[in-house]
Amino acid sequence: MSHKWPWRGVSWGLTAIALAPVAAGLAGVFGPALLGGDGFAAPVRELAAEPGIWRSAMLSLFTGLLSAAISVLLTGLILAAAFGGRALNLAERLLAPLLAVPHAAAALGLAVLVAPSGLVLRALSPWATGLEWPPNVALVNDPWGLALVAGLVVKEVPFLFLMALAALPRLRPAERVAVARSLGYGRMRAFTHAVWPLLYRQIRLPVLAVLAFAASVVDVALVLGPTQPTTLGVRVLELSQSADIGRWAVGSAAALLMCAVVLVAIGLWLVLEKVVAAVAGRARVGGRRAARDAVQRWGVLAFAGVAVLALGLGFAGLMLQSVAGFWRFPDFWPATFSGAAWARAFGGGVAPLWHTVALALGATAIVVPAGIAMMTAATRGVRPPPVLYLPLLVPQVAFLFGLNVLAIGAGLTPGMGTVMLAHAVFVLPYVLIALSGPWMALDPRYASLAATLGASPWRRFWAVRLPLMAPTIAVAVALGIAVSAGLYLPTQLIGAGRVPTITTEAVTAAVGGDRRAAGVYAVLQLIVPLVAFALARWLPAVVFRGRAGMVPARLSA
Repeated sequence: MSHKWPWRGVSWGLTAIALAPVAAGLAGVFGPALLGGDGFAAPVRELAAEPGIWRSAMLSLFTGLLSAAISVLLTGLILAAAFGGRALNLAERLLAPLLAVPHAAAALGLAVLVAPSGLVLRALSPWATGLEWPPNVALVNDPWGLALVAGLVVKEVPFLFLMALAALPRLRPAERVAVARSLGYGRMRAFTHAVWPLLYRQIRLPVLAVLAFAASVVDVALVLGPTQPTTLGVRVLELSQSADIGRWAVGSAAALLMCAVVLVAIGLWLVLEKVVAAVAGRARVGGRRAARDAVQRWGVLAFAGVAVLALGLGFAGLMLQSVAGFWRFPDFWPATFSGAAWARAFGGGVAPLWHTVALALGATAIVVPAGIAMMTAATRGVRPPPVLYLPLLVPQVAFLFGLNVLAIGAGLTPGMGTVMLAHAVFVLPYVLIALSGPWMALDPRYASLAATLGASPWRRFWAVRLPLMAPTIAVAVALGIAVSAGLYLPTQLIGAGRVPTITTEAVTAAVGGDRRAAGVYAVLQLIVPLVAFALARWLPAVVFRGRAGMVPARLSA
């Protein structure tokens, strides 16, 4: 057991470094919230008197729970409908590219599609609605946050689907489904009863991460969420950016309330799990086989296909919007085209694009070696501690606000370095998720064979494991770049608005009503991660083109 101690030190040391900003940020929230103002917990009492604050909290709770529930339901249905046929590969091919799409870009694409002056009503107006003006209906920014829920579901279903695909092979699903089918169950019912309960346990952490993110999201809420009042996450951001320093303590109290909302959401979710498990248990013993489910299966797959197609049309609408000149409603096509929005975006230089690429490459360069070190420790029996995924469960807006307060108090100047380190905190969990499955699944006989030829442990690592893992590492790098490029809150709060990126500019343009500029930056948001994933596919294929057995890893790995 003594050989584990050095690796245990590596794993826990890197974990402590990664979680230090989270702990410091939460401390920076608790202090001002409880000790700031006039008397103990005065900011908390002041927050309680804020107009609409409790409705904001309930909106965050409602939209978080609803979007997570719909995402899990759709993920399960798509898997059940597609499993056991070519449809599963097709579903992966359709949903995998959406993982590279930043949340803000997906929200903007949805807004272009379903807004009162969006593409759907423009397409219907000439022959169905007869509208001459956009209707005065809150299809986006509705008071119940349903557009926000839709925007979150669009992004979270591909994430959960790919996490489920990565966990699926460990459960021997084909054998389980075959046994259920032999008892007369249909394909969907067989998967739902025999595989899904076990699979859900494997992806519970990603599900809770989705729930925590959805309840506290800011960038998507700014684009699609309600405005009077807005969600609690946006309220925290507004308070943190107030010109009145005295309001920052109230912002700390709001960040604590955000943490409480996420904890309540997780608690309610765990109760919901018990309820669903009880209902599913009764259904399993109820005897209904649903042997003929072809209509349901194809209906689910058709719905998924239409959803992906709709989102693709939304992205096409963003590109069209970025070059549109005069475009009156209800015309489906712009009357004129112009590159003025692109010229304005780059008129002051390429700082947002440069910042985005530099931050993504820098944060990924910091994180990937740390992830490889942790995976190497895992092969020695020291797996990464579960607390390492805490940044995915703690509301970003909460601890980042506290971290910003501490940084200002310490006299740190906001800049590229501080923002890059903040990005690294969020990139690390995703890189570990991408690395862990393939890294632990690599056949140990490769290393054993190298050892019989006299290779030392380090030579086995450099000459055997790393080349075999190169495609997976390339995918992890691409995922890290995609995550960093889509981060809004760490850039806005830690950078204090001094480090503009394409994501911050896209959200600012959307909130400010500049649809053409929003289209420009949203298109750039799509290009950066897609280029990263394309290179992750292409480079290993080129490097190992003479080695037929070393093919690029699948994204779902």
